[in-house]
Amino acid sequence: MSTYPTKLAKPKQIRSALSFYRVMAIVAGIALFILIAEMVMKYGFHLDNFLTRNWSYIHGFIYMGYAASVANLGLKCAWRLERIVLNLLAGFVPVVPWIAEHRVNRETTALLQRTYVADTASSAEDSQPA
Repeated sequence: MSTYPTKLAKPKQIRSALSFYRVMAIVAGIALFILIAEMVMKYGFHLDNFLTRNWSYIHGFIYMGYAASVANLGLKCAWRLERIVLNLLAGFVPVVPWIAEHRVNRETTALLQRTYVADTASSAEDSQPA
């Protein structure tokens, strides 16, 4: 009998989702700082250029990618809805996406290590004669 939780995706799928999440969290954090700079240029200095006209839309698409990566990883790791929502909200505050990414990476890596240990132990038990 395996001790692998049935709600979790396979380790390879979790690792792939984690990689996508990490990239999107870093990009979303950078995009948020650019959005702040764009707002200061647009409303503070009344500048009109490509960045002030288009960055809000670009940032919106980046945030949708971040949201998709949070949902993907959250579903594969069997997170509660509250945790998914909190990670989505992290994308609204500068620097917080990077802090959340660091914590999620650490916790998910630990989860994968526990999964491998449990999976290896159950495989050893299954292969021994009765």
